[in-house]
Amino acid sequence: MLTTLKTAYTDTRAEDLAWALGREPLPALATLELELGGAKMQLRLLGASHQVLLEEEQGGCSETVACIPGSSTPLPLGVSKRMGEWEYEFAARVETLSHGQFVGRAQELLALVAEHPHGLAGKFPGSPYAFTAMLAQRDEDALMWRTWHAYPQEGQLVATRTRVGVRMPMPAAL
Repeated sequence: MLTTLKTAYTDTRAEDLAWALGREPLPALATLELELGGAKMQLRLLGASHQVLLEEEQGGCSETVACIPGSSTPLPLGVSKRMGEWEYEFAARVETLSHGQFVGRAQELLALVAEHPHGLAGKFPGSPYAFTAMLAQRDEDALMWRTWHAYPQEGQLVATRTRVGVRMPMPAAL
């Protein structure tokens, strides 16, 4: 699903993004409710990027990647945490692209997410390539989502990848 967001473009630099787990739901400009193999997931586009809310039998999870005033947790390159019965894995990278590369990649991502049944993308007013896009899927014992945050004025694209899966038991000692 592709939508045009009715708000000012508030996060204007990749380095302003912060990451947080466990935040309460923030006001969303667009949402997509999904049920993936018994898990309820809500993809949320914020005025300052994204939030994913996950609810499973074994518990819930809230991931926020956004410009969060007063946040002391910048966007990490990677995080791995145990959350009850679950393993949470997060990775992020920032790509700096030439104008032509950026436009091509933006068009490709927007087309991919707009046509996907588990995808949500929001374009910000002012630039056809200022957007946040999200795509979710389930793979056996794991839920996964990817996000892209575009900063056309700097030619930067922030890509994140998250996996929440059942923790595997330790093998017995031989």
